[in-house]
Amino acid sequence: MDADAMNDKQDQEKVQDEEPCALPSDKFVLKCPKGTRDYDPFQMAIREGVFKTITSCFKRHGAVSISTPVFELKETLMGKYGEDQKLIYDLADQGGEALSLRYDLTVPFARYIAMNKIKSIKRFHIDRVYRRDQPRMTLGRYREFYQCDFDIAGEYDPMIPDAECVRIVYEVLSQLQLGEFVIKVNHRRLLNGIFAACKVPPEKFRTICSSVDKLDKMEWEKVKKEMVEEKGLAEDIAVKIGEYVKLSGKEVVSQLESNSVLLAEKDAVDGLEDMKLFLHYCESFGILDKVSFDLSLVRGLDYYTGIIFEAVLTGNLAAGETVGSIAGGGRYDELVGMFHPKGTAVPCVGMSIGIERIFSIIEGRAKKGEVRTVETEVVVASGQKSFLEDRMKICTLLWDAGIKTEFFHKDNPKLLTQFQYCEKEAVPLIVIIGEEEKKSGGVKLRDVETRQEVFVAVADLVGEVKMRLGKKSP
Repeated sequence: MDADAMNDKQDQEKVQDEEPCALPSDKFVLKCPKGTRDYDPFQMAIREGVFKTITSCFKRHGAVSISTPVFELKETLMGKYGEDQKLIYDLADQGGEALSLRYDLTVPFARYIAMNKIKSIKRFHIDRVYRRDQPRMTLGRYREFYQCDFDIAGEYDPMIPDAECVRIVYEVLSQLQLGEFVIKVNHRRLLNGIFAACKVPPEKFRTICSSVDKLDKMEWEKVKKEMVEEKGLAEDIAVKIGEYVKLSGKEVVSQLESNSVLLAEKDAVDGLEDMKLFLHYCESFGILDKVSFDLSLVRGLDYYTGIIFEAVLTGNLAAGETVGSIAGGGRYDELVGMFHPKGTAVPCVGMSIGIERIFSIIEGRAKKGEVRTVETEVVVASGQKSFLEDRMKICTLLWDAGIKTEFFHKDNPKLLTQFQYCEKEAVPLIVIIGEEEKKSGGVKLRDVETRQEVFVAVADLVGEVKMRLGKKSP
C-alpha cells in the first residue's frame, strides 16, 4: 500500500508543465537526476538498520518475500490511481510493448496473484518505486524511493487481517522510536454511505473523495471551495459533507449510530459494522489507544474498498522534521479481479511504511559517531615488515569461521594507524602478529576498548574471538 500522502494540485501542475532539460553540447553537469539522491556509508548504515527492523517485524507475522519487475505493461497500471495516474513514468516506445515504471508495489502484487492463480498469501516486498512527482527532498518526497509493503490476500473472517495490518504498523513505529504517533482509520463504504446521504451524485464520488483527501494539507473552507467551484458540487451538499468529515475520536461510532439519515444507506451501515468489529479487535491487540476513527481520512487511490488507515507523528518534532503520513494502507478486494481472466476476486488488505520520511527523521537525529558504518569485528594487524602473508592467513582462518575481519592492504602499515582505525570504527578486537608471536605459534589479541592484550595460540584463536564476541562456536 502507498504510505505517502496525496500530492496537492499545485505540485501536480508543476510536474505537468515541466519540460525536459537539454544539456549544452560542450558542458556536462555532474549531478543526480531531479528527485533522486546518493547515499553515503553513514546514511546507508541507517537505512539498513531500519530495513532490518521492518523485515524482522514482517517475518515475525509469518510473511514471505516476493519480487516483481521494476516496470510493468502500461495497461497494468492505468486506471488504478485516480488523479495521480498522471505521475506514472512511461518508458520510451522502442517498437515493442508499452511499458511504465511501477508507481507502487500493490498493483504489481495484484497482477502477480492473478497471473499465478494464487488464492491466499501473506507477503512482504521492499523495493523501489517511481513517481513523476514534484520533489520535496527535505520532506522525504522523491521521484525514486523505497516502499515497504505487507499484504494479506485470501478469504478470511471479517476485519481480522485488517486489524493485524494495523498492529504491524504499531509494532514497526514503536520499535523505530520515532516518537508519539496516532493511526487514523476510516472505511471506504462508510464514506460512500456518507456521500449518498449527503446527495452527492454517484459519478462525483471519486472526485469528491480526492478533495476530502486534501484536508490534511488544506483547511476545510479551501476544500469546500474546490468542491463547489472546480468540481461543480452544490454548496449545500458540500456543507453537509463538512459536518461529517470534521468528526473524529472515540465518540464517532455512537454519533453515527444515532444518525437516521445515514443509517438509511446500506454502505454506511455495513461500513459502520465493520468499524465496530475492527475497533474491538484493535483492543484485543492492545493498540486501541493508538487508533483514532477519523472521517476526514480518505486516501486517494481508486482501488480501496474497505478499511483505510494512515499513521502520523503527533509528538514534538525538531525543526525541519516532517509531520506527514509515515505509514498507511487499507483493504482492496476488487483489484486482483481486474487482472483475472474470469474476473475472480481475491480479497486483499495491506499496509506500507513511509520509509523515506522515516529515513529523513532518523538521519536528521543521528550523529555520525553513534552509527557504525562497518560491521567489522576483528582487524588483523602487524607493526613489522614482511607479515602480509601471515595477516592474510589469519584473516582466512577467521573468515572461514564466519567472523567479520579486515586487514590493511599494505605490506607494512603503521601499527598506530591500524589502532586508530579500529577506535574510529568501533571495531572491538585486534589480532596482532609479529616476530615474537610467530615464533611462539600464536598472536596477541587486543581489546580495543580496554586496550588489554593477551597471548592466544593460533589453534585457539577462533574460539577465543567468538567467546569475546559472544558468538556460539559450531
